[in-house]
Amino acid sequence: MSRLPALRRAAVREWGPLFTTVRRGLAGRGARALALTTVAVALTATVQVAQVQAWGYRPVRLLGAVRAEDPLWLALARTPLSLFVAAPDLPVWGALAQILVVFGVAEVCLGRWRTLAVAYLATLAGTLYARIGVALGPEVFPGLPASDAQVVDTGPSAAVVGLAVYVCHRHRARFTGALVVLAMVVEVLVKDNLAGREHLAAIVVVLVVCRVREWRGRRRVQDRGAGGGGTRSGAPPMRSWNFRRGPAQRTSWW
Repeated sequence: MSRLPALRRAAVREWGPLFTTVRRGLAGRGARALALTTVAVALTATVQVAQVQAWGYRPVRLLGAVRAEDPLWLALARTPLSLFVAAPDLPVWGALAQILVVFGVAEVCLGRWRTLAVAYLATLAGTLYARIGVALGPEVFPGLPASDAQVVDTGPSAAVVGLAVYVCHRHRARFTGALVVLAMVVEVLVKDNLAGREHLAAIVVVLVVCRVREWRGRRRVQDRGAGGGGTRSGAPPMRSWNFRRGPAQRTSWW
C-alpha cells in the first residue's frame, strides 16, 4: 500500500498554513513583501565584500563586531550592523541563502517590523548570554571560558535560527521547528563553541516569547468568554475578519 497519500497529508498539515500565507502575501504585495529581505541580503553581501578587503576589515570590526569583552553600551551600539556581519572565514553564500529564505518567509508571514524585532531579539539574546556565560566561567553548566570574551558574535545566524523557530511556532509547523532546535543541539554536542551556544540562547528566548504571547492570547479569549460574547439582542458576536488571511484566529500572535 502506497504511503504517498499519508505523506502528502502530513506535509499539508505541517506546511499548509505556512505555504498559504506566503503565497497569498506574495500574490497580494509582490516584490514589496520582500523589501526588508532584499535590503538584508544586499547589506550582508556588501559588508562581506568590505571586511575581506584590507581597507574594509577594520571599519567593519569597529562598527559591527560585538564581543563579550566590549562595554555593554558599545555592544548595543554595534548590534544593528552586527546582524549583517557574517563570519569572514566561512562561505558567505550559505549565510545569504539562509537570510533570503528565512527572512523572506518571516517578512511575508510576520510583517517587516515584527521580523526585524524578532531578529534583533534573537541576536541580543546571544550577545547577552555570551556576557553572562563568561562571567559565570566554565565551571558552571551554562558558563563559558574567558577566551570566548574575545570571540565575535554570530552575526546573522542567531537571527535566522530565532526567526525560523518563531515562524514554525506561529504556523504550527511543529516538526520543522523541532528539527531546527535538534540541529542546534547537535551542533553544540558535536562542536561546542560560542556560536552554537548563542544559537541555543536565541531559541530559548524566542520560545519564551512565543509561550507568553500564546498565554496572553488564551487569557484574552477567556476574558471575552467570561464577559459574555453575545450582543444585547442575543445574536452571536460578529466574526472578526482579516482581509488578507480570512477569519481571524482565536489565538493572538505577533
